[in-house]
Amino acid sequence: MDNTRLSKIERLIQKELGDIFQRQTQAMRDGVLVSVSVVRVSPDLSLAKVYLSIFPSRRTDELMYAIKANTRTIRYDLGQRVRTQLRKIPELVFFIDDSLDYIEHIDFLLHDDDPDKA
Repeated sequence: MDNTRLSKIERLIQKELGDIFQRQTQAMRDGVLVSVSVVRVSPDLSLAKVYLSIFPSRRTDELMYAIKANTRTIRYDLGQRVRTQLRKIPELVFFIDDSLDYIEHIDFLLHDDDPDKA
């Protein structure tokens, strides 16, 4: 499939899933933020790998368990939103995007060895 079309589908899914998660976390009212950082769709549109950033990171395991348990419902909600744009809704597989934690850890290590601190 054409890369431009695939990119548009990935952005569409990212936008709509981000909106779904935003509405769900607003209903929880406990300061949790779930953002969709990247979506990668297979060329045949059968699978979408969705990378999520969750804040605060101490609730990551709990929220990922809940998201994975409700994957069918999330896919249904996505299908209702994009049914006029997509004929086939891909299966959703969720992953944690820990790149921000990794960057924070590297930053900590770099500043920890700073000779100007002493």
